[in-house]
Amino acid sequence: MKNRIIKTILLGLTLSTSSIHAQVQAADHSEKMEWFKNAKLGIFIHWGIYSVNGISESWSFFNNYINHENYMKQLVGFSASKYHPEQWADLIKESGAKYAVITTKHHDGVSLWNSKAEKATTIPYHSLAKKDVISPFVSALKKSGLKTGLYFSLPDWTHPYYDINTRTKKRYEIKAEPQRWQDFIRYYQSQLTELSTQYTPDLLWFDGDWEHTSEEWNASQTLNLLKKHNPSIIINSRLNNHGDYDTPEQGIPVIPPANPYWELCYTMNDSWGYQPYDKNYKTPNMIVRTLADVISMGGNLLLDIGPRSDGTIPEEQIEILKNLGRWTSKNKNAIYETTRGAPFENYKGKSSLSSSKKSLFLYLEEAKNFTKIYSLATPPVSVKIIGDPSAVITTNYNTEKTLTLNFSKVKFDQDVTVAELSFDTPPAFLSDLKKEKPLLAEILQNKNTPLGAYDLANTLHDGINLLQIHGMTDDGLDMKIGKTPSANTETLQWISKHAEAFFETQKGLPAGHYSGMSALSKDRQTVYLFVEGRPTGPIALKGIKNEIARIRVVGEGTILPHRIYNKLYWSERPGIVYIDIPEEKLDKQMTVIAVLLNKPLELYRENVGAVENNL
Repeated sequence: MKNRIIKTILLGLTLSTSSIHAQVQAADHSEKMEWFKNAKLGIFIHWGIYSVNGISESWSFFNNYINHENYMKQLVGFSASKYHPEQWADLIKESGAKYAVITTKHHDGVSLWNSKAEKATTIPYHSLAKKDVISPFVSALKKSGLKTGLYFSLPDWTHPYYDINTRTKKRYEIKAEPQRWQDFIRYYQSQLTELSTQYTPDLLWFDGDWEHTSEEWNASQTLNLLKKHNPSIIINSRLNNHGDYDTPEQGIPVIPPANPYWELCYTMNDSWGYQPYDKNYKTPNMIVRTLADVISMGGNLLLDIGPRSDGTIPEEQIEILKNLGRWTSKNKNAIYETTRGAPFENYKGKSSLSSSKKSLFLYLEEAKNFTKIYSLATPPVSVKIIGDPSAVITTNYNTEKTLTLNFSKVKFDQDVTVAELSFDTPPAFLSDLKKEKPLLAEILQNKNTPLGAYDLANTLHDGINLLQIHGMTDDGLDMKIGKTPSANTETLQWISKHAEAFFETQKGLPAGHYSGMSALSKDRQTVYLFVEGRPTGPIALKGIKNEIARIRVVGEGTILPHRIYNKLYWSERPGIVYIDIPEEKLDKQMTVIAVLLNKPLELYRENVGAVENNL
């Protein structure tokens, strides 16, 4: 009995010690991730010999688009003759980014610093530039106060110790030549030691881990090696389950990743490195709104630039960075040190909370007269537009805990306007969502037509079709709806014009796919988007697996074009759909857009991971 008691005490002490150790580890991890979590914006730089011919980095020869010998001939054209790293750092800082990640070596194995590792191919020794281009940039970053991130490819498709050369050509099997593989492990770890000792990076951005297992990479040893030089080093998720944060690539997540720390790496056009003929750039407006989208989900945006081989940055990319800087400098408090905002069920838009949780930021992507927040436990003590002290916002908070914000006297930003709601204590968003469910008669008698249209759209989005049970017709003619002397004729006309969006339609898209209210047709093959006010740019749809057959303005038949960005043709992951609505086609009450699909709606809500293919 005595021995049993002693064993029980020892077991308890062991479990207690393990629990304390786990808590300490979690606290340490949280502390080192603090700057990263608060940064919100970083700049990715893909620069290498592939910029000489303007072809895909490394993948060009891996996929046999060009043979390896001709690809490597680009070394003689890589000059960096107009490279001014201080100007790069200044531009990055101006954009509002808090860190940068530069490619020290891509899969092609060309090292941009003066690596002394065995059989290394380097820019200082083998290229026209004849100089280390990483060292002066890292110095410029540190001088400017920006955090340093270094991209490092685990695969090296040029090095003789590596086992893969192209998609169809393998050099050797590891099990047949284990020593050769160990020589490669020693090679790549010696390069990481060089990077660690020379630059003491804040972050290591690995890529290509999918080609081998964690054991084959000797990932645990690699992580210990990095921590020996910097115990607080942050590692991305691409060291085979040894990373600190997730790295969704290209596709903006529909739902936030499970990991509280994550970063979307994202191109401005369709290319990572410089490709002169790729002019498929997102507009500066789209990029600002993408940043707002990522912030509202609690993540970071790592936005890519691809300099030319002489070290100059394309003008389109400079324009995007400068416009980002315009917006970030204006809205600092609503960007850095923020967390996820209000649930979509409570607020049909993008939002975030300050670190104290006492400020709620609303990201308005359109100029509009009002918006609503539902089931808000307490009203704010004040509301203001960030960067515009002259703006006047009036509020109404009713007994059903619905807050209405009036923006009729607000000058809207060209991209995203930010409203800050301040509270004495962190706002609570009630989950029971006891929303105001107005009677149809009340809506029709409301003399504020846009408000009536909004209420109808909102209740429909939530699955309550007030019109269907009160005499709605498919074409809006011969309706039996509320034709009384007190009914608002403008509201009745708006209903009639947009009848198809209410006839036998049902609950709209779940959170993440569209930043607003929506509805689905009975056959689920048409998505109706309710567009408030005047959008600052094209409206966006995410995570739609279907092909789009046609898009039109409801009630007047105009066919609208659309563009899809970040769709990888070999992947099932959908791109982001942008729809431009001409200003003259906007309805003064609320515009409705019909998106006809090739078959019943299919949604993509999976995690967005790394790209492991680039055919």
